Amino acid sequence: MILGIDTSNYTTSLCLIDGEGHIVNEQRKPLAVETGKQGLQQSTALFQHVKNLPELFEKMGELRQLEAICVSVRPRPVEGSYMPVFLAGESVARTLASSFHIPLYRTSHQEGHIAAGEATAGRAPADEFLAVHLSGGTSDLLLARRRETGYEITRLGSSRDLHAGQFIDRVGVALGLPFPAGPHLEKLASTASEDAQGIRLPSPVEGFNWSFSGPETAARKWIDSGADPAGIARAVEDCIAKGLEKVLLKAMQQTQLRSVLIVGGVAANLHIRRRLLHRLQHPAVGADLFFADPSYSTDNAYGVARIGLQTHKCHKRF
Repeated sequence: MILGIDTSNYTTSLCLIDGEGHIVNEQRKPLAVETGKQGLQQSTALFQHVKNLPELFEKMGELRQLEAICVSVRPRPVEGSYMPVFLAGESVARTLASSFHIPLYRTSHQEGHIAAGEATAGRAPADEFLAVHLSGGTSDLLLARRRETGYEITRLGSSRDLHAGQFIDRVGVALGLPFPAGPHLEKLASTASEDAQGIRLPSPVEGFNWSFSGPETAARKWIDSGADPAGIARAVEDCIAKGLEKVLLKAMQQTQLRSVLIVGGVAANLHIRRRLLHRLQHPAVGADLFFADPSYSTDNAYGVARIGLQTHKCHKRF
């Protein structure tokens, strides 16, 4: 058995898998955010993780068959990438590994998302592929190469200001929706009428980089004008999809890669998925799109556990 632990900005996650990578037990608990707030301070999020972890471990059952533990210790696999929230998971992981006298492997939150996406997309991308990580804390375009113990990742582009999830949350809260706003905004957008199609937001892209601060300002102007909330919500979805389409077209042309894996909480949005499939996955473009299962687009420890399993198998061979 391999245990994965992930303590991200907004979810405490545990996942126990067997030697074949099948989930044995999984527990997640979202962090609580006060109504009207647009996020959590790191100190508040860290405190909630410390409270959540014992509660989730009580639901995990027997752990004596553990062979290894893998934990996310930073947001991205790059030097200097750091957030205090990951200390909660790493502290518990170190304690358990020491107590059980088993190996402890470390990975990043971003690699965990990619691993969960690969495992739940239904089929695997090529060994080298483009990946897009869209969430409340990340909007990255990546070049990913699969390795035995995870991924070699090169960041090609990212958001210059707001992340895609922040854009959704800020507009959603301004519309009166709960935080995090993603699922609520998607539900609201699904009720948009044909008359609301006149609401448009810009999709600024420079090279492989996005910008969402301008679209947020434009969305707030529509809100202040009394425009249809559902139409504004749909315009937010379209804005993100259009920007992503522009960036991916450039990346595919430059890298000659056609396999694209899209992960992160924003990637759970079905309208964005359908638009990208319609625009990119046809003979004229030739993209081969892969999406994480919606329940594993959001933060989870499944991918972290899978990286732990791969790493453990590799170490056992040597």
